[in-house]
Amino acid sequence: MQTALQDNDVASARENELRRLNEEYVRASLEGDVQWFDAHLAHDFVCIESDGSVLFRDDFLRMAALPSGLREYTLDYVDVRFYADVALVRASGSWTNQDNIRGISRYIDVYVYTGDAWKVISAQITRPAPSR
Repeated sequence: MQTALQDNDVASARENELRRLNEEYVRASLEGDVQWFDAHLAHDFVCIESDGSVLFRDDFLRMAALPSGLREYTLDYVDVRFYADVALVRASGSWTNQDNIRGISRYIDVYVYTGDAWKVISAQITRPAPSR
């Protein structure tokens, strides 16, 4: 029988893993690391971009290979919530593009635990108009 302390340790480890995956997702986006995405996206992954366009997994992978256009991206806020074998990563970050235009983005990534690993099944991104 697990104790409350053991339950807290398991919950903390799961949250830390999702936070690490979120940071890796951001890094992969900036660096065009298609191999990371290929390994971590579910086969039925879908991304809703800030302009409302929908990218299914193959299109997302092709787009991920292109230069991101961002010089830097800093996570400002990350919240991880669990619902059984599903996790929501709600986050916001500040970015600067190659032309030194700054902006923010907010996103929700949905992960599902497949029995041996967390896979991203959905992403939705919101980017308010950049400030100059």
